[in-house]
Amino acid sequence: MLDISPALLLVTASVFLILLIALNKMLYKPLLGFIDNRNDTIKRDLENAGQNVSDVDAYFKEADAILLVAKEEASKIREVALEKAKEIATKEVAQKKSELDDQYLVFLKTLEIEQVQLKKSLSLQIPLFQESIKAKLSQI
Repeated sequence: MLDISPALLLVTASVFLILLIALNKMLYKPLLGFIDNRNDTIKRDLENAGQNVSDVDAYFKEADAILLVAKEEASKIREVALEKAKEIATKEVAQKKSELDDQYLVFLKTLEIEQVQLKKSLSLQIPLFQESIKAKLSQI
């Protein structure tokens, strides 16, 4: 039935072994090397991502600190500006008040002068008023 030829068996076994060695050298080793490199790259990228997360957290903390300092500086600048504005406003109010006081004093002086002139003019017209009153009384 089946004849087993030792020479053919030996040739088939040697071809099989040569094929295994060739496939191992040409296919399996480069494929396994590529997979190992890929795994190493993925592992390295994951480590870098972890470092990036910690770096980003550090940057956020640094940004928050910078914002806090900027807010403090802004409030100081605002306070200084408000103080300057208050000083300027007080000076302007004092200046206006002194101007109004001067105008008031001038008004009082002119009022006194007008009062004196009015009294003089009325005192000069008193005899005329007396005569007109006597004339009216005599008519009654």
